Amino acid sequence: MYRSSYNDDKEPIKVLVVDDSPLMQRAIKSLVELDKNIKVIEVASNGREAIRLARMLKPDVITLDINMPELDGLSVLKVLIQEEIAPIIVVSIITQKKAPVTYEALEYGAFDYVPKPIDESWNALEFGRELREKIILAYVQAKKSAILHKLAEERFTLMKKEGRKKPSEKKDIYQVMESRVVDFYGVGIGISTGGPKNIYDVLPPLPSNLNAAIFVVQHMPPFFTKQYAEHLDNYCQMKVLHAEDGMVVAPGNVYVAQGGFHLTLERNEEKLVIRLASEPKHTFMPSADVTLSSIAKAFREKSIGIIMTGMGNDGVEGLAEIKKAGGLCFAESEETAIVFGMPKEAVKAGVVDKVLPSYAMPEEIIKTVGTVKAENCQA
Repeated sequence: MYRSSYNDDKEPIKVLVVDDSPLMQRAIKSLVELDKNIKVIEVASNGREAIRLARMLKPDVITLDINMPELDGLSVLKVLIQEEIAPIIVVSIITQKKAPVTYEALEYGAFDYVPKPIDESWNALEFGRELREKIILAYVQAKKSAILHKLAEERFTLMKKEGRKKPSEKKDIYQVMESRVVDFYGVGIGISTGGPKNIYDVLPPLPSNLNAAIFVVQHMPPFFTKQYAEHLDNYCQMKVLHAEDGMVVAPGNVYVAQGGFHLTLERNEEKLVIRLASEPKHTFMPSADVTLSSIAKAFREKSIGIIMTGMGNDGVEGLAEIKKAGGLCFAESEETAIVFGMPKEAVKAGVVDKVLPSYAMPEEIIKTVGTVKAENCQA
């Protein structure tokens, strides 16, 4: 897929493997080296050794386990990200219980993650294929863009921890409104690789009385999206909810699409209700295309579609539907996108009204949809 664009210099991609299991070290080495353009140059068995080898060898890509002796993977990642040595791919056991740590690694600047097998039923070839693809993508992006600097940049969540708002402290300006017609805006955000970091430029600055409901489609597996919503809720003025089937949509809320399902909208009398759908089958579940198309149908000219960092073209068809409905479409600029893939495809398709850096999007959203005084709302 990426072969022609990454082996022009005829040198293999140099990979440092960091894992405390000798068995896993051997497995990763043998699987990634099935591609002759990838070479494991060294392995590290603990965190301190990982930092030493990374500084000495200057690898092109680092694969990093989280649970390690002496210095854990998250601590290693924080050091290496700031030194901008190489993009880091987390290769760790990712379960419902351990998902928060992996998600935190993505917030701090890990390029991507690959779940480590947890039992003997794992598909070694599939694991190897996914890891090779992500190593190549990380290498290509690091060669052609300022990705290391972008990954090292501190976002809202890392700079404002002392002022974070806990969900229990938020004022419920908007509750489910039984009698209010749907006269607010619908904003859909499609986002993928680099999203757990860049999304903090967009959501935290938005006020709790925004005259819009926001729907976030982040490409993530099922056991990640609930943690994703909970993390976002800690830093946002708006309420962030993990979308559930049958949930009534109200302005002032952010709805995070569930992994494994599409987030769609259904008009029920004068309300909008979230429906989780398993069809159509798509490369991504959830898909930005499906959600944005549903927003276009539900909100018509009060639709806004936003495509941010990520690889591929998911969201382009959905933006086209929003344009047809009379809504507005934005794309994240190459200035801030970790991977300028999805936004680039949207721009090429001619369905984007404005191209903006992530930090400029909140102002544009507020300017477009406005805010509503709390006393004007019916709870």
